[in-house]
Amino acid sequence: MMQSKEMARIAYHALSEKKGEDIKIIDIAEISTLGDYFVIANGNSSSQVTALVDNVEEEMHKAGFSLRQREGRASGSWILLDFGDVIIHVFDKESRDFYNIERAWKDGKEIVVKDLD
Repeated sequence: MMQSKEMARIAYHALSEKKGEDIKIIDIAEISTLGDYFVIANGNSSSQVTALVDNVEEEMHKAGFSLRQREGRASGSWILLDFGDVIIHVFDKESRDFYNIERAWKDGKEIVVKDLD
């Protein structure tokens, strides 16, 4: 769990660095076998979504964490990065509102980044 906390923290800061909006960290460890955390954010355009994703991938790579799978790169409206215990969802604003992934995982515990330190 300590490694997944570090991954979630790095992802949060990478998204924040590129002005990701409404960044949320949801602890799903108690309710799912998919992983420990979802990190969710949105950008204002497909180019910002791409920049957010690129920065997350770069910062996670620098920290020694390997990307297992990426989905959605071509569309630019919703990109999922699977780092194993941490799954990052980056949306454009319209797609985030439409899919409302936070509602689907409302049984998870939303946490603030300072709780990951």
